[in-house]
Amino acid sequence: MAWVVSSALALVGATGCGVQELPPEDDASTLQTQSQELEVDNGLSLNGLSLNGLSLNGLSLNGLSTTDFSSWFTGDPKTNDRLMRYMIRCAVPAGQTRSFTHPSTGVVYTWPGALGLAPNWAGGAPATLAEQQVISSCLAAHANNYGLHVAISVLGRDSSGANIPYSSEELAAYGKKESCFFGNVFANQGLYAGNDRNSLAADESTSRPCGLKGYKATANAECAQVQRIGQCEEYCTLDASGTFYTTCTYNGVQYRPLTTRIRHQDVHRCGDGICQQGESPGWGVTADSCLLDCGSPSP
Repeated sequence: MAWVVSSALALVGATGCGVQELPPEDDASTLQTQSQELEVDNGLSLNGLSLNGLSLNGLSLNGLSTTDFSSWFTGDPKTNDRLMRYMIRCAVPAGQTRSFTHPSTGVVYTWPGALGLAPNWAGGAPATLAEQQVISSCLAAHANNYGLHVAISVLGRDSSGANIPYSSEELAAYGKKESCFFGNVFANQGLYAGNDRNSLAADESTSRPCGLKGYKATANAECAQVQRIGQCEEYCTLDASGTFYTTCTYNGVQYRPLTTRIRHQDVHRCGDGICQQGESPGWGVTADSCLLDCGSPSP
């Protein structure tokens, strides 16, 4: 996708941190600026992207025009703003933003960069295959159809093959291996996720439905858009340090994946006294039937 920086997505200088939610769509006409900023430190990131109804139609990766982007974005500003928030944070480096002015309402939507995984595309050139794949991996890694912002560590390589920076402190703070994500939504090849550790135990759950697979070895209904493939090691190759995966091959196609880690407290257990997203009421002691945390089922 070639960004039309001069008008459709203008480059402006901005920095910031924290999470700022959009007001309801009905209020958009009263605002002059919509700025979406998410906390980031190297590969640390917040997920929360809903893949329900995800559509990239109109976001051509080869020669996007101002008219094409405007028609796509204004067709559903609320949904597309949320998608662009993650597209830009994945593709554009930290310290840069991309903006778009709604032609009817005059609202300026501004999206900060963070990970810088697709610098050529972010700079206006058509996306390469590597950029399509790494952006797809990044969207899948940030998916959370519960709508929750859960802190994650994102590891891997950008489209040019450079490592996403990380530190020993980051690996310690995000001490739980989670998943590998890969695919290419722009080529209609889908999105995939594998476990970078054992499947969740019967009493375990997480608030990231697209991440770890549960003990029943079935896909979470809340993340049907991401296909489970089992263990990452069956399809993917680790880097020399053993920290993240560099390539994944599935159905004869080689992809550029991203690898995620989560905090210890973000793997929940039935019996900790809190009914978290991912747990359900019941009469048992498993995540999908947790009497101790969530109570008994409704009559």
